[in-house]
Amino acid sequence: MTKPENEAVGRADGPHRRRPTVYQVAERAGVSIATVSRALRADEPVAPETRRRVLAAARALNWWPSRAAQTLAGEAHDAVAIIMPDLAGPYYAQVVAGFESEVVGRDSVVMVLATHGRAASERLVRDLASRIDGLVVMGESVPEPTLHEVVAQVPVVLLARPALPAVTTVSCENVQAAEALTRHLLDHGRRRLRFVGDPEGTPDVQERWTGFGRAHAVAGVPLTAGPVACERLEAESGYRAGLDVLRDPEVDAVFCANDELASGVYRAAAEVGRTVPGDLAVTGWDDVTLAAHLSPRLTTVRQPMRELGAAAARLLFEQIGGARTPATVQLDTEMVIRASCGCPA
Repeated sequence: MTKPENEAVGRADGPHRRRPTVYQVAERAGVSIATVSRALRADEPVAPETRRRVLAAARALNWWPSRAAQTLAGEAHDAVAIIMPDLAGPYYAQVVAGFESEVVGRDSVVMVLATHGRAASERLVRDLASRIDGLVVMGESVPEPTLHEVVAQVPVVLLARPALPAVTTVSCENVQAAEALTRHLLDHGRRRLRFVGDPEGTPDVQERWTGFGRAHAVAGVPLTAGPVACERLEAESGYRAGLDVLRDPEVDAVFCANDELASGVYRAAAEVGRTVPGDLAVTGWDDVTLAAHLSPRLTTVRQPMRELGAAAARLLFEQIGGARTPATVQLDTEMVIRASCGCPA
């Protein structure tokens, strides 16, 4: 019997193992292959319980229609998307630029969706998934239940987010770099350090807080206090957090979760009469252009923001092309020593 063109069949992943097929998904869900096809398209009328069974079966088998099969069936969209929690600031701009740089020349359109914590974002994500060939999801921009649904529909790469089973993930190293940067501050004799940034807000900041705490534990220095949560990773939030932190005159160092927060702490320090780095060390993260132009120049951690987006795009197109082995890629970060920590300019 000739199999339909939209089945993901063909080569084996190993000498004895073949890729899962639409027939296996249909059998597991107890439906026809036509129902599987309809259930994977958000705009098709399918009973909610039936769609749930199909998505669960596809997810369990790690199956989705291949790009070749979609093209033969006239279902390829020649579009990919990246979903971000926000678009403000140089970090997100660099990641999107890197992503777009890899898409150029592949005859695909780039779509960008910033969720901004909106209640309607889950519906927007589901709708978007039905109109594209692949998707990159950054940070916690998509709730995990919705993400599982999307993974069953289209190829997905996670970016700067904790890994999920059978899903490709790209991130930058945070914990060891944060531990090294904190140890550097402690080596300068600083003992009352504060962390500015919300570990509950993003996985990256959570990992930086972990490294911060680990360095204290290894050095036998008790934490001065918990993190100072910021509503946004931007200069104004850093300024408000800085004013709060510097009410304690004994605080002698501020570890900021990104460079923009650090610039706000600089402003707060100037207002309350603290000098950087004389009696207050300040560090950042990312090494955006701003970091080298603050006075004093900011000690920070450089992460390859453009490469983060570019790597996610390359891995996404591998998935769209038929790759089924999930990868976990971690890019290196680098401490950049300047003057704000107390080192010579």
